[in-house]
Amino acid sequence: MNNILEIRGLTKNFGSKNVLNDINLSIERGRITGLLGPNGAGKTTLLKLICGLIKESSGEILIDGLHPSEKTKAIVSFLPDKDYFSGSERVIDTVDFFADFYKDFNKGKAISLLQSLNIDINAKFKTLSKGMRERVQLILTMSREAALYLLDEPIGGVDPAARDYILHTIMTNYNPNAAVIISTHLINEVENILDDVIFLKHGSVLLHKSVDGIRENEGKSVDAYFREVYGNMYF
Repeated sequence: MNNILEIRGLTKNFGSKNVLNDINLSIERGRITGLLGPNGAGKTTLLKLICGLIKESSGEILIDGLHPSEKTKAIVSFLPDKDYFSGSERVIDTVDFFADFYKDFNKGKAISLLQSLNIDINAKFKTLSKGMRERVQLILTMSREAALYLLDEPIGGVDPAARDYILHTIMTNYNPNAAVIISTHLINEVENILDDVIFLKHGSVLLHKSVDGIRENEGKSVDAYFREVYGNMYF
């Protein structure tokens, strides 16, 4: 089976609020998929469910044939949309933590990437700019030889130069036999590296198509098609 991820009938409620509704998806190995949708569409909730950070209300998630568990955490590399290290930690402390915690972590690769950015590995996180902190966290995420990479808004809130570096790092450092899911609303910035896209709206999947298919069938870019599909939400 070439699918690393299978989702069937997935629903997530927080109290009386329905956040995800009957999600059905299959994600192939070796593909980079954009998880697209406006704020509140359910993108982050879906990624957290896949990671096993929260529990589904109903339905099923299978990662390499396994339900989310400690075993799947060992093959899923997740980049959240917020800082997850304290400001008092040194960069090298986080590298050592990843090396101790994840068997698939390539410490030499991480240090090499950090040095290429002239990041002092003995510096504390609180001394780094927002853009540098995000690059460090991305390097840690992409230095694992994972089967599935989940990146939540990896280019949100950083300058264009930082975006270019982040996208280059994703493209050149992920395991080619793995799958990558990138959650973002900056579609124009990531479109050129995507193989497939998923459109989420109000917790439901509107479409799951290849980027080439959209360009051929709709005669427009993914960004333009997204604006067409979602445009009436804002008027």
